[in-house]
Amino acid sequence: MNARPRVRPERPDSFGAFAADMVGQTLVPERLQALSHPEDWPRPAGAPALPAATWDRAVAEIARDILSRPSHQFRARMCALAWRLADGAGAVPAVLPFLIEVIHAGSLIVDDIEDGSAERRGAPCLHLLHGTPLALNAGTWMYFWAVDLVQQVPVAEPLREALRRALIDTMYGCHLGQSLDLSVGVGALPRAAVYHTVATTTALKTGALMELAARLGALAAGAVPTRVEALARFGRRLGIGLQMLDDFGNLNTPHADDGNGKALEDLRNGRPTWPWALAAEELDEPEFARLQASARALVPGADPDGTRARALAAALRMAVGLKGRRQTRMYLQRALGDLREQVGEREELSALTQELDRLEAAYG
Repeated sequence: MNARPRVRPERPDSFGAFAADMVGQTLVPERLQALSHPEDWPRPAGAPALPAATWDRAVAEIARDILSRPSHQFRARMCALAWRLADGAGAVPAVLPFLIEVIHAGSLIVDDIEDGSAERRGAPCLHLLHGTPLALNAGTWMYFWAVDLVQQVPVAEPLREALRRALIDTMYGCHLGQSLDLSVGVGALPRAAVYHTVATTTALKTGALMELAARLGALAAGAVPTRVEALARFGRRLGIGLQMLDDFGNLNTPHADDGNGKALEDLRNGRPTWPWALAAEELDEPEFARLQASARALVPGADPDGTRARALAAALRMAVGLKGRRQTRMYLQRALGDLREQVGEREELSALTQELDRLEAAYG
């Protein structure tokens, strides 16, 4: 569901401390006790609230763990950028980009369970450390935590409701995109449907969450509707472009030769990705059919050492990898150019251009 660059970033200690503090502020035992309405229990309780350690084991440890791991914070940074390009006063309210990170982090926990992943952000996946039931519950709880955090954004209530509505609409679409991604296998997908499936899935998931980051930043800054939509569209296109970079970058050596790499995971799970979308458009029927046959052969247990998956990654890389990278670069450049037409020449856009260049190199 999410782009993964080859170069692992370091997350600032300040973010980890802020995240831990936000978890603590949310999971206050007394607040949680009030939510359970002890006055309505069959035997009214006079005992103190459940201790913090109980809630730590239940959910807080998992939330702190995923939020403290290294990450680029792409979506948080997109939110802050949109705030600045919308001429927001001062710094973006810290809770706004944070709640985007909360949604993304929760989705990673759920994704890893659905994909059978082993590693996330340089450490074992949360379901391997804490068990699938607790990890799954914590991941989905984080979606609703993000909705709750909207209440802390320092804006008027009508605007806060617009933020909340945007968040809920995005999560609705993201889950539809994930359902599509999980339900189709590229080996059995009709060739004519491959591109449409990949583009729809990416727009509903990676594109939509980056769009949400931009929309929230622009809305909270008080931007006029045309500016909000321009920034939201750029966020969506940036998310799509980053996923394209990730999908094509995953085919490159040496990463694709890593038995634990995302490239092999996507291929083994039959995920329709951007290399498949381009292959469906560019290759002749016999060549594409051969690639699909290779994908269908990657049934569970048939490729224990990843040899077949690596061979398929190499075939896709040779067939469409270079052209895919060029198309991705052109796509992101057009998105940036369209944004420049809307907001004018800004210092932030020069920095963004450099960042996109760096990212393209980082994805291999």
